[in-house]
Amino acid sequence: MAFLWGLLASLVLMTLVWAGSVWRHDASLVDRFWGLGFVVVTLVWWGLAGWPLQGLWIVIPVLVWGLRLSLFITWRNWGHGEDGRYTDMREGLSDRAFAARSLVTIFWLQGALVAVIGLPMLAVTNAASIGWPLAALGVAVWALGTLYETVADAQMARFRADPARRGKVMDQGLWRYSRHPNYFGEIVVWVGYGLLALAAGGWWAVPSAILMIVLILRVSGVTLLEKRLHASRPGYAEYARRTNTLIPGPPRA
Repeated sequence: MAFLWGLLASLVLMTLVWAGSVWRHDASLVDRFWGLGFVVVTLVWWGLAGWPLQGLWIVIPVLVWGLRLSLFITWRNWGHGEDGRYTDMREGLSDRAFAARSLVTIFWLQGALVAVIGLPMLAVTNAASIGWPLAALGVAVWALGTLYETVADAQMARFRADPARRGKVMDQGLWRYSRHPNYFGEIVVWVGYGLLALAAGGWWAVPSAILMIVLILRVSGVTLLEKRLHASRPGYAEYARRTNTLIPGPPRA
């Protein structure tokens, strides 16, 4: 039953975001609320469980990670208009037709994914007890991933802010050792959430963390971005030849 309340909260949030996207003519608003969606469902599940103290093992990490992600994407996308992924989806559709379709295929879909992928949060917030050594390991892994992702995002933001580097390939800092250090950090974050679920006895929630990792690797993250960068960025093929895709490692000669 708790899961359904979290799902409902996520769908309500995404419906409100959808209404804003129709008004602003910008479906990429959904990206700004992805991280916040996990914050909402986590707080709902924690509240339904009676705010148990052990829930803080995952509530605090989700608050930090989710708010940082939403604030960063909001800042990064501010003033840039709708993302190309969504403008492509608008082709051949009237505004009304796209609004109706996007409600289901973008906003409600992501709202449902937040609840399903967020099952580690449900497992921990509703656990009768938590094995603290494994939970401490999970938080340590989460912290490492969050720090890595934050540094990678900051480095890329500084690179993009320099007009002299426009159109060039970022190959400095963490980006020297892998082509997608931000996604690597995100994957490490979800490994941490999976460990926290196991610490709470929530083995059934681990596949949700794995699903998130698969989405990052094969659906909305690495694979999609690689295709776009190879097609649009001169010099990217050479960068790809000498640099690992995801796991950091020394550049190849």
